[in-house]
Amino acid sequence: MLFPVVTTLALSGTFGHAFTDTSPFFMFSTSDPQIASASTVQDTITSQLSKCPSDTYIVVTQPGVHAEDYSDRYAAPHLRRKVSGEDKRIRSTMSVSDVLGQVNAEEIVGIVEEKCGAALLRIDASTGSFTIGDDPKPRIINVDFPALTYASKERVSKLKENGVFLSSILDLLPTSKYTVIYTTSPYTAHKSTEHVEPEMYEMDSSFSSQSHLGIKRDFSVH
Repeated sequence: MLFPVVTTLALSGTFGHAFTDTSPFFMFSTSDPQIASASTVQDTITSQLSKCPSDTYIVVTQPGVHAEDYSDRYAAPHLRRKVSGEDKRIRSTMSVSDVLGQVNAEEIVGIVEEKCGAALLRIDASTGSFTIGDDPKPRIINVDFPALTYASKERVSKLKENGVFLSSILDLLPTSKYTVIYTTSPYTAHKSTEHVEPEMYEMDSSFSSQSHLGIKRDFSVH
């Protein structure tokens, strides 16, 4: 279940600390799936992907991270270019820095399989290898990255490596119409299986007034 979110543009370099048990979410597409704000991220994704806007869907899971991990400009340069709109092929983006709860990646996979008739390919990024055929039929690629170690000094370099891996998958796609759903979960979700109520902090008024859901859509004709 996805709970209400406190949001800000996740790759802008500006962060507020509203919850300790949150992690970011990113989505970008070359297919203009008409992303719009909704009460929860999960509802938005479910609604728009049910319309099957792309030929290929890449659902990424990255455990063990927080929004601050992506504030370093060297941590995820490939992801930053996609979400920021620097890559002009991307027509729609969505970013949420603080998602309380987890976006259900398996549910997204199931919806695309059912609604779009997409064949599923699972890629374990820890193996460092993958194979993508040239079948033009709809497909969904589930990419699982290993959880980042909480105290590791290599968090930035690991995220960068993961970004390169994801970029190589996009480069080998037989279609230019794709949607990437990049889900994450916080480190605390992997330390214990016990339910822990999220610890809340007071937000100053300046952050509260700036909080928003980062959504971009290109309405121009391509």
